[in-house]
Amino acid sequence: MRQGRMRRLILAAWLAACACAQPAAAPLPVNQVAPGVYVHIGQHKDLEDGYDGDIANIGFVVGREAVAVIDTGGSYAVGKALREAVRQVTRLPIRYVINTHVHPDHVFGNAAFVEADPAAPPRLVGHAMLPQAMRVRGATYARNLERTFGARAGQSRLIAPSETVARRLTLDLGGRKLELRAWPRAHTDNDLSVFDVASGTLWTGDLLFVERTPSIDGDVAGWLSAIEELDRLPAVRTVPGHGPVIRDKRRALARQRDYLAVLLRDVRASIRGGGDMAAAMETAAASERARWQLFDVVNPRNVSAIYPALEWE
Repeated sequence: MRQGRMRRLILAAWLAACACAQPAAAPLPVNQVAPGVYVHIGQHKDLEDGYDGDIANIGFVVGREAVAVIDTGGSYAVGKALREAVRQVTRLPIRYVINTHVHPDHVFGNAAFVEADPAAPPRLVGHAMLPQAMRVRGATYARNLERTFGARAGQSRLIAPSETVARRLTLDLGGRKLELRAWPRAHTDNDLSVFDVASGTLWTGDLLFVERTPSIDGDVAGWLSAIEELDRLPAVRTVPGHGPVIRDKRRALARQRDYLAVLLRDVRASIRGGGDMAAAMETAAASERARWQLFDVVNPRNVSAIYPALEWE
């Protein structure tokens, strides 16, 4: 018994020493946009433009008893840097890691939080459709990350939520409630928004893009419907999936609505006029080009995403 206990103590000490030997990640820069609400603004980059996994808005909310992280970035390294940013602010336990949807720039940092405390990992929370989306896309996302990052992909991997939201869920951080809402198919089929009641801060995930061209991976009609509902939600400030934190949610949503509506109109017109997809990629929503960053990269993808379904209307 004594020898077994001694071996366990030696092993624990060795593991602790190994952990201490690991270089600490530099904390990700974050801004406190409201009391207890911290946001890191991602860069407007694309896969062909020096992508480093740091393009999405991610951050955390601090309550009296615990912390909730909202999205974890596009790699293990970004997630680890976000974890260090949390620790610069508070030593409270990270109780929740919330994923707003499946896209890799929002979720590949999950492992950095789960592996930081294997004995008591945070609860991963996402849309009810998120586990399936991760299963279907996981291998492709992993290959793409390896192709882009090589050895720098490191420990990046998808980890599915342990708790899912079919409609609504309220999380308590101790005197601070977060209201989670699962949306019907819109930007994706697994979009989740988060509302911090205490500060009036709404995290939309990629249901809202500001400055960066909106990217379609779901249903345009559903997204337009979601925009109408988002417009009616009360919020003092809004954290979009990409772009700066804003106070004028209505204006930002209207701009995004205009883009999606024009894109839909122009692709339909191209189909009616006998144009093929390649022609639509050149012309659809061209009037919106000056209003959006990365337009010439993202807009053709959007056309290719919606053209086949619109052909069958």
